Amino acid sequence: MSLLEGGEQARSTADAVARRSYGKLVAFLVARTRDVAAAEDALSEAFAAALEDWPRKGCPSNPEAWLLTVARRKIIDIARGRRRHEIAAGQLQVMAEGLDAAAAEAPIPDQRLALMFVCAHPAIEAGIRAPLILQVVLGLDAKTIASAFLTSPAAMGKRLVRAKDKIRQAGIPFRVPEREELPGRLDTVLDAIYAAFTEGWTDPGGTDAARRDLTGEAIFLARLVTGLLPREPEALGLLALMLHAQARRRARRQADGEYVPLAGQDPALWDSPMMVEAEALLRRAGAMGSIGRYQLEGALQSAHVDRCRTGRANWAEVVRLYDALLAVAGSPVVAINRAMAVAEVAGAAAALQAIEEAAADARLAEYQPYWAARAELLARTGAHGEARRAYEIAIGLERDPAVRRFLQRRQSALPG
Repeated sequence: MSLLEGGEQARSTADAVARRSYGKLVAFLVARTRDVAAAEDALSEAFAAALEDWPRKGCPSNPEAWLLTVARRKIIDIARGRRRHEIAAGQLQVMAEGLDAAAAEAPIPDQRLALMFVCAHPAIEAGIRAPLILQVVLGLDAKTIASAFLTSPAAMGKRLVRAKDKIRQAGIPFRVPEREELPGRLDTVLDAIYAAFTEGWTDPGGTDAARRDLTGEAIFLARLVTGLLPREPEALGLLALMLHAQARRRARRQADGEYVPLAGQDPALWDSPMMVEAEALLRRAGAMGSIGRYQLEGALQSAHVDRCRTGRANWAEVVRLYDALLAVAGSPVVAINRAMAVAEVAGAAAALQAIEEAAADARLAEYQPYWAARAELLARTGAHGEARRAYEIAIGLERDPAVRRFLQRRQSALPG
């Protein structure tokens, strides 16, 4: 094999390992070092070393173990250099032995769930806990996380660094919290899982390496949470919500890759067993007598599915669900979705009034679904010039080329 071919194989292997095992490797390293930033730095250096070593020597049979071995050496070097007077030689030896044991051929323990609860610790600023999970456990960069939380990459990056320092300085224990500690952390963990899912959902074609496996990873993590906490209705509701959405994944694209909105999808392409599981989860959650955001969002997914499958207009029911969701977890995003349902019940003019109230939130200025919804409603009222301008903004903000082409077609179909 030539050096060029070896380089391509090394990059391909490293990319696959990063997507498959980044969170698992970081979690394992953090479990022993209690230093998130050091673990991330060491793993980053290990990947860099792999891209130098593997093209010449070939990819190892167990690349995760190879990366852990190199990262372990880096961490020990960092600890000796930075904290020579704080960490005794005996402690370094214990750290080395623990990491060496993991770097053998035995499977690496999956400790991501524990790391998620570490990042959700109440000592960490509330608003940065979910973004921290997205970066540390799922490997998303600050720019992607900032987009998901409608903030700037620079501000997000600074807050993430401070949060990692807090974990180290406060000596936050690496473990899944006790039952009485869960209420303060579970919501954050669920929010982070859902944010990861929605990021992956923006790339249904699987062409973006950073998002390619996020939906599957989010569902896997949600299953871990429901296994740990089978009596938490919101955990069940989140898993149901994601399964309902994932079940329709194949129908969101035509054979040529063009985007298909929900109303135009072929239900025969939906994953029926996945939807059956989602419905069973919603029933289990509902029987517990405590309604929350994710159960309501799951119920909305179920209502949309029922309408498309049966042809029964259920928009009034959908509006009521959105009303309940706004009461439980009001946000401008929910308000936009509610307005589109209101348009089906009370007309586009009433929906426009509702969406204008949500527009007071400055973050919507760069939120593509707001402009797409506004354009659709303006078009229905006959304000074609304003609709055309709103579509222009939506098209400029959209990252998915297929969705961008869909919006362009809607814009081109406007009269005049």
